[in-house]
Amino acid sequence: MNYWHWIYERVRRQLWWRAVAYGIAGMLTAVLALVAERIFPWEIPFNLTPDAVDSLLNIIASSMLAVTTFSLGVMTAAFSAATTNVTPRATRLLMEDDLTNNVLSTFIGAFLFSIVGIIVLKTGSYGERGRAVLFLITIVVIALVVIQLLRWINHLISLGRVGTTIDRVEAATSAALTERQEQPYLGANPWFDLSTLPDGATPVHARTIGYIQFIDIQAIAHLCEEAGCEAYLPLNPGTFVFEDTVLAWLHAPDGLASGLMGRVAGHFIIATNRSFDQDPRFGLAVMAEIGSRALSPATNDPGTAIDVIGRLTRLLAHWAEGRADVQVRYPQLHLNPLSDADLFEDAFMLMARDGARLIEVQLRLQKSLAALQRLGRSDFRQAAAVQAALALERSLQAMDCETDRQRLQALVAAGD
Repeated sequence: MNYWHWIYERVRRQLWWRAVAYGIAGMLTAVLALVAERIFPWEIPFNLTPDAVDSLLNIIASSMLAVTTFSLGVMTAAFSAATTNVTPRATRLLMEDDLTNNVLSTFIGAFLFSIVGIIVLKTGSYGERGRAVLFLITIVVIALVVIQLLRWINHLISLGRVGTTIDRVEAATSAALTERQEQPYLGANPWFDLSTLPDGATPVHARTIGYIQFIDIQAIAHLCEEAGCEAYLPLNPGTFVFEDTVLAWLHAPDGLASGLMGRVAGHFIIATNRSFDQDPRFGLAVMAEIGSRALSPATNDPGTAIDVIGRLTRLLAHWAEGRADVQVRYPQLHLNPLSDADLFEDAFMLMARDGARLIEVQLRLQKSLAALQRLGRSDFRQAAAVQAALALERSLQAMDCETDRQRLQALVAAGD
């Protein structure tokens, strides 16, 4: 994914461009009926008065304005419910929902179509054929609106619900993990040992504070190819950086070109928030937040935490299936890969801490970590074992009931 593809994906999920596109389409549709006299030369077999079309357009205009206002209120309530009951980090996925954006855009487009149609109709610009074409288009618009209303009603049943929101977070996380499996090093060479730097490498600093949202690997590789240098990238998207954080190390036998460091730094997109796109760890952290919030005394919902543990186990089991063969598309670049230990910490540390006193949560957690210890490579299994030991230590200190402690220890011993 290059920079422009990343921008396209971000814009594609927004509501505003669809609303503008549907609105323009609605206005153009109403205006195109003006040329019906020349395009459709046949005679109309029935007499269609302006009042017949005007009444339909007025119904659409008034109803679409009310429905759009109501839908925006429902969306706001759903976002608020997701923020309160799930996590604020999941709200963005609801805001980027394709069905919601398509439905609202259809309502806005139908509203603008009816408004423009009424205006042109009142001026007397439509002839007999034009009114007939406008009437037929109005029938089509009404059918589209009815279809979208039915989809919208079905969608409202689950919008903002805890289970549905968790489904969306899991899907986004799974997509990010799958994409990283296909390109585990984003097309660069793997750089496992950060201490192995060539002599004379020059650091490129962030010069701002925030999260790395996106690294334009393709653009950095192009710059390095032109300058005849190599770049060593120690950080992955999702890392929080400071002004003096090293984003990359550049090394060139003949020295670096003037301004190269600034141009390389410009291809690291740093923002105030993390994104799901290039950052699989963010999805795991959001899932863990959902489970942790469910364990708070105010919520007291261990069932949701147990559900999240199962989903995280499924995601990490998919990650353990293996990475694709490394395809080095950019030999000038070297990237430090994602750490399995970091993935496990993001996924399980919060719930192991907040659910340390709950035997039902700890039993499921230990069973899941024991299953993950039988998968993947040695570092993956070791990361699962570390989290299992840490969770056991916390729970043994937090549990008041000796029977619960013995039961948990027996489970862990049986797994060993």
